[in-house]
Amino acid sequence: MQIMQHFCNLLSFSLRRIRGIRLFAGLCFVFSTTVFALEPAGPAPSFDLPGMEGQVKLSNYKGKFVYVDFWASWCGPCKQSFPWMNEIHAKYASKGFHIIAVNLDEKEDEGRKFLNTNPARFAVAFDPKGATARSFGIKGMPSSVLIGPDGKVIFEHAGFREANKAELELKIKQALKEK
Repeated sequence: MQIMQHFCNLLSFSLRRIRGIRLFAGLCFVFSTTVFALEPAGPAPSFDLPGMEGQVKLSNYKGKFVYVDFWASWCGPCKQSFPWMNEIHAKYASKGFHIIAVNLDEKEDEGRKFLNTNPARFAVAFDPKGATARSFGIKGMPSSVLIGPDGKVIFEHAGFREANKAELELKIKQALKEK
């Protein structure tokens, strides 16, 4: 455990120095301590964050399926996930499916620059202190959580690769059918 904490401290310092991102310290904290982890069928933590078009409140999506995606501008796989999320949102929005992408950049401008080249056709919220990610027990980026109409967690997923698309869509389709 001490070795992991030391490694995370070094990594956190180095990356903050290079990127100016405090988030790594929080992620290392997640890796090196016992944290709250969401349980399938357990309630999702609520949040109320500033967004691209006003406040984004999870409570406003009660009765709907919500795919909450945690991302940052420096995250390569996040760039790959945005076109897929646009596609999935368009495909299933009529069935009560919504996406909220929570940006974790320390500076909101960095997230906005990312969105200029990787547009989002779904809700985007900004959480520069990472409090929402901590409440969800997020361990890496991108990470996503599907929440059901009852506010309970259906599944969690960490990372994003081309190979994940079919599996994630299948899980979403299954959840929508079980409604």
